[in-house]
Amino acid sequence: MSTYKRLLLVVDLSDDSLTIGRRAQTLARTFGARIDLLHVFEFVPVEPMGETLMPAVEIEEELLERAKQRLKRLAVELDLEDAELFIEAGNVKSEILRVARERGSDLIVIGSRERHGMSILVNLTEDTVLHGAPCDVLAVRVGGTGR
Repeated sequence: MSTYKRLLLVVDLSDDSLTIGRRAQTLARTFGARIDLLHVFEFVPVEPMGETLMPAVEIEEELLERAKQRLKRLAVELDLEDAELFIEAGNVKSEILRVARERGSDLIVIGSRERHGMSILVNLTEDTVLHGAPCDVLAVRVGGTGR
C-alpha cells in the first residue's frame, strides 16, 4: 500500500464540512501528508428583473469573499492554518478534478450523502469525481440516513 503525501480536502462549507475535514486531518497525520483545502461554487447568473439589477460581477465577488472567509474559519477550526486554501468558481465536478491534477493530489477526500428514490439516478459530484479522478478518492458518508 502506498502512502499519501498530498490530500485534497473538498468541502461545500455546510455543517458536514467539519466531519469531512476531521477525517482528512486524521489521514494527514497518519501519513504525514499535506492538505490542500478546496471549495468550489457554481455561480448562477441572475436574470434581469425590470430596469434595475445589481451587476452580476458584484454578486459573484460578494459570494467569493464570503466563501473565502468561511473557508478560513474552517481551516482554523480544523487546525489547518498551514493548508493551502483554494476557492474556485465553475463547474464543481470539473474544478475538483482540475485542481487535483494541478496540485498532484494522491487522495481526494469528499463528502457523500445517501440517496433514495429518483435521486439515485442523478450523477452526483462524488460519482463523477470517483470515476474521473487521477488518484484515490475517499467518500466520507455525511448527513442523515433518514428516508
